Amino acid sequence: MGDVPEIDLTDPAVLGDLVAAYAEAREESPVARLVAPGFGPFWAVTRHEQARAMLGDPRLEINENSFMRPDVPEHCLRYMRTMSEMNGAEHARLRRLVAPAFTPRRAAAFAPRIEAIVERLLDELPAELPDGEPVDLLAHFARPLPMEVICELVGIPAADRPRWREYGAAVASGHGEKFREAIPAIMEGARAAVAKCRTEPGDDLVSDLVRLMEEDGDRLSDDELVTLVWHLVLAGQTPTNLIANAVVTLLAHPAQLAALRADPGLMPRAVEELLRWCAPALLTVPRFPREDVEIGGVRIPKGEPVTASITAANRDPRVFAEAGTFDVTREPAPHLGFGHGPHFCVGASLARVQTGVALGALLRRFPDLALAGEVRYAPDPGTLRPASLPVTLRPAG
Repeated sequence: MGDVPEIDLTDPAVLGDLVAAYAEAREESPVARLVAPGFGPFWAVTRHEQARAMLGDPRLEINENSFMRPDVPEHCLRYMRTMSEMNGAEHARLRRLVAPAFTPRRAAAFAPRIEAIVERLLDELPAELPDGEPVDLLAHFARPLPMEVICELVGIPAADRPRWREYGAAVASGHGEKFREAIPAIMEGARAAVAKCRTEPGDDLVSDLVRLMEEDGDRLSDDELVTLVWHLVLAGQTPTNLIANAVVTLLAHPAQLAALRADPGLMPRAVEELLRWCAPALLTVPRFPREDVEIGGVRIPKGEPVTASITAANRDPRVFAEAGTFDVTREPAPHLGFGHGPHFCVGASLARVQTGVALGALLRRFPDLALAGEVRYAPDPGTLRPASLPVTLRPAG
């Protein structure tokens, strides 16, 4: 393979600092080979220009091999293939139908409801702890928040929301009996929510989508709406990990944290910089070339999986000035934290608002927030996510 570097995803040193491993490969070549047991040739695009082009290249498609299918009851399978797994006209149709519900304006209008959820979750954080005893901010705040927001967004009844919080924790685990049990329960709850919105539309996303209809009469079917809810549950893991990563990053950069506390108006810029610096997605889902393609001077044969290294591209000094510096005052930059091209995250605006609201409230209410020991990350080559987030809290006032 000539000068193309290899990244051994079984090497503990690599797994211990994936950001550094992907960055080192980037400086050697715009394309690297990923090595992992059970996988054949697997390519990672490491530089921003080439990664952005690859993500928008119609010759590289997402297919059924891009995602791992969980072991679920057969009757759930028809809801499992989300918009993320589609290409071309099929993908474009669904995106056109759901996009009006996810505009920046709608996300901003939803912010007060997110604020209420955030404040309630912070109120529920374990209180009266002995001095120095840590709270797991991941388990008690960052993880339940997106599922609570999804329930509000979808119109899940208040009585059912504690169960949905459990479903969210199960889905976050990615495997196991609770994960398998959560999927049909989520589908059942989603079907009930869709049925209710058909007969009693409310102030929620599903009701909005039920009301929306294109001039040509096209609309989302009930099955497509249920699948959208499942998609939201899966996508909800992004704000969970982004908020957790953001807390770790800000606490590791006290001058930047102080600047943000002094000027909360910097929060939108800070969120963008956090997406550049510590976006949860280290690698995109694999694309598969429909023909031989050349990326950065490297020939990728037809059918061999290709991913983009988001973390390497987002710190590419060819694109970002002082790329190795975390700076909450940075002008908005073309990071790939939400991907690029046809599969750019449709819920990006909502995730931005949710993250900003969560961090703003957390920093305001806990001025002495501090890490309680070393944060350990899950050994996942594709996702930057803490296994837990132990912190000490001391409320303001």
